[in-house]
Amino acid sequence: QVRLVESGGGLVQAGGSLRLSCAASGRSISSYVMGWFRRAPGKDREFVAAVSWGGGRPYYADSVKGRFTISRDNAKNTVALQMNSLKPEDTAVYYCAARMGLVLTAAPSEYAYWGQGTQVTVSS
Repeated sequence: QVRLVESGGGLVQAGGSLRLSCAASGRSISSYVMGWFRRAPGKDREFVAAVSWGGGRPYYADSVKGRFTISRDNAKNTVALQMNSLKPEDTAVYYCAARMGLVLTAAPSEYAYWGQGTQVTVSS
C-alpha cells in the first residue's frame, strides 16, 4: 500500500509559480510511475504529467508542456511538480498518483494510488 500526501497548493496571480510536492509512505516509490492529475470545478479529472521510475522521459499534457516540470527523488520518496507561468485555467485540485510498472499513461484508471489533493487557484 502506498500513501500519498500532496502539499504546496495555494493562491497565486496569473504568471506566477507554485511548486507542489507529493510525499509517499508505506512503500518505496522507486518502482512506480508517478503522475499528477487535476480536477477543475465541473470537469473530469485531467492528466497533467507523469514520470518513470528513473526520472527520465517525462510525459506532459499539451496544456502544460513548457510551463510545468515533474521531478522525483526516490531516495526521499517524493515527487514534485514545478508550475510556472500559471494561468487562470490551471485552477484545480491537483492530485498525485502512482502506478506499478514502466509505462507512462494519462489514464486515471491505470493508477492504483491517489492522494487527497491540494487546491491551486490562479487569479487573473
